[in-house]
Amino acid sequence: MAFNSLSNDSPTSKSKFSIQKVILWVAVVLIVLFTLAPVLWQLLTSIKVNKAISAIPNIYIPRPDQYTLKHYIELFTRRPFLRYILNSAFVSIISTALSLAIGAPAAYALARLKIPGEKIILGGILIVTLFPYILLFLGLLEIIKATGLANNYLALVIPYTAINLPLTILVMRSFFQQLPRDLEDAAKVDGYNTWQMLTQIVLPMTVPAMVTTGILTFIFAWNEFLFALTFITRETMKTIPVAASQIGGSTVFDIPYGPLAAATILGTFPLILLVLFFQRKIVQGLTAGAVKG
Repeated sequence: MAFNSLSNDSPTSKSKFSIQKVILWVAVVLIVLFTLAPVLWQLLTSIKVNKAISAIPNIYIPRPDQYTLKHYIELFTRRPFLRYILNSAFVSIISTALSLAIGAPAAYALARLKIPGEKIILGGILIVTLFPYILLFLGLLEIIKATGLANNYLALVIPYTAINLPLTILVMRSFFQQLPRDLEDAAKVDGYNTWQMLTQIVLPMTVPAMVTTGILTFIFAWNEFLFALTFITRETMKTIPVAASQIGGSTVFDIPYGPLAAATILGTFPLILLVLFFQRKIVQGLTAGAVKG
């Protein structure tokens, strides 16, 4: 009887499990489609001819003769779009490197050293992190005018670094606190000084945290618009968000949907490659503090 009851229960359990699995996969597919729908729409718009873009009703899946790469070609022939990409990359990489170079030692000091007023410092860093950076615009504009940094990459690198520093310090400090002190004590016994211990032992163990923090700061610097629009007016020094916003049509009333979509895709593609390349490190960085061993 026991054997029969087990044999009768197993099919129902398998069917329940399979139904739950199907529902899970359907939910995952729907969420992915909902998330990627704007990106797919922009991609299709960037490779459709103008008639297909302006057609009513909308053409969601164009015919083979309605595809074109003209919009991408126009970006590089009519304007120095490659230069814009290099400008964004330069500003983002430099500001990210400076944020990590300054923020990591500061985070290590807050995590390991007994500093007077440590709670006040951490509270100030947290407040600065939550502070809307847009409110700094007028003050920074006056500083840029007084120092003559207009149309200089430093006008973007310095504010981006300063804005990203609080987040870098808070994230890196939490990772430094999770590292065992025994490794540092052993390094001191072996004759390492504080700088050698930080660069040769501690930082290599926090690579996932540095990658995660670096990508966050890189994305902010890459997508920032207002400072780049105001502080940089020279055409050859503009970044991608500013250049994309200033794409115009052949007439005042013409909205160049195709070139705008192509510029959006080109501006997003490097970020997608960056996240895919460091995917494992990002997952390790985001989940490192979830479980304490």
